[in-house]
Amino acid sequence: MVLESVNPLTNEYILVSPHRTKRPWLGQIESPQSIDIPDYDPACYLCPGNSRSGGQKNPDYEHTYIFVNDFAAVLPGPIPAPPVAPHPLLSAVPVQGTCDVLIFHPKHNLTLARLQSADIERIITEWIQIYQLRGSQEGIKYVQIFENKGAIMGCSNPHPHGQVWSLSEIPTLPAMELSSLRRYSLSEVPTSGAPRGPKGRPCLLCEYANAEIASSAENGRIVVMDDHWVALVPWWATWPFEILLLPYRRHIPSIAELRDEEQASLAAIMSKVTIRYDNLFSCSFAYSMGIHQRPMSVSRADDDDLAHLHLHFAPPLLRSASIKKFLVGFELMAEAQRDLTPENAAARLRACSEKHYLDNDYSLRVD
Repeated sequence: MVLESVNPLTNEYILVSPHRTKRPWLGQIESPQSIDIPDYDPACYLCPGNSRSGGQKNPDYEHTYIFVNDFAAVLPGPIPAPPVAPHPLLSAVPVQGTCDVLIFHPKHNLTLARLQSADIERIITEWIQIYQLRGSQEGIKYVQIFENKGAIMGCSNPHPHGQVWSLSEIPTLPAMELSSLRRYSLSEVPTSGAPRGPKGRPCLLCEYANAEIASSAENGRIVVMDDHWVALVPWWATWPFEILLLPYRRHIPSIAELRDEEQASLAAIMSKVTIRYDNLFSCSFAYSMGIHQRPMSVSRADDDDLAHLHLHFAPPLLRSASIKKFLVGFELMAEAQRDLTPENAAARLRACSEKHYLDNDYSLRVD
């Protein structure tokens, strides 16, 4: 049966066509990312002690390291006067901000899936600190944390790293989600046992997580959960093995509100998710990951503080390590479409081991 699923965060529809999973493929074949990567590369501009393209030298860091991107997409203020629009349809808004690079680990050949939970906890600590630092700067309204993993996701360097872009405007997708969260909070929702947001108002994501947890585990969309977090293939997933990772015990607007045990739990479940990804096709599984949370223009005491912290994982691989999904044609001109049902994708990820497939290769273990 063909269905259109609705994404309540964006109000977009996704066409689900499971009968297409067996269609033949004579299209583009990707080269899986090599696992034969040294732990140090003298030509890498992110490795400890090496010089970056702008001439700056990295310190001999032992854990994480953060610096301002040498090729930033946005630049610090002050914001200039907006240009005069030659026509109402040709308007533009000046944007200021900072682009930071966060290196996850000194070893060149590691990924989140190959790091210990303690290493991922350090990354989370850095995320919290940079979110608070950049968010406290004048004019900054939003801090977007993300990671691109894999060459097919446009990652320019395999060294484990992510980025943090701080902007004077709330970007399109987070703004769209925040609008939906606000609209839902003003609706009449029967008491369900899910956590609630400010002033006892309903939270769309708290309600959604509660509904998924209450559904059948065997045929459901949950991949893994622990005492604080749930990772699931959302009902409205666009990407084949897309994952939504969110806290479900209480309403949490941002990473700055995470308790120590919630940070440790997040590190552990991120490890489990990324290991399952790698094990699915026995490869270094590519994805883009991003954190959506409270804008900096909203205070903790604000009644409009409706954001609920969550992470999106958008991986492109579809059938194997060499065949990816393309968002083209109908999906560019009409709406998103998927072949694999979210329930099938979740079942396949659940079936994957939490022990990494390379763990028998002791040369690739983290000491």
